[in-house]
Amino acid sequence: MAIDMLYFAWVRESVGIGGERVDPPAEVATVAALLDWLADRSEAHARAFADRAKLRAAIDQAFVPLDAPLGRASEVAIFPPVTGG
Repeated sequence: MAIDMLYFAWVRESVGIGGERVDPPAEVATVAALLDWLADRSEAHARAFADRAKLRAAIDQAFVPLDAPLGRASEVAIFPPVTGG
């Protein structure tokens, strides 16, 4: 199951890329598990995903909690919380 990952704001800066196409193993079933799997792939991913309280996610452009199932996601976006002013 290939997933297009999108990274925004400081997450993009920490990972070092704005996006990538990944193919996680079948046992990666939630957004949190996907972040764990990605964090094992590189220091940059591990650094970006270390503090989960500072991350938000969207699956196929719908906001979801990090424990949301991936289902048949084709795109997962990771970004910091958005604040208004």
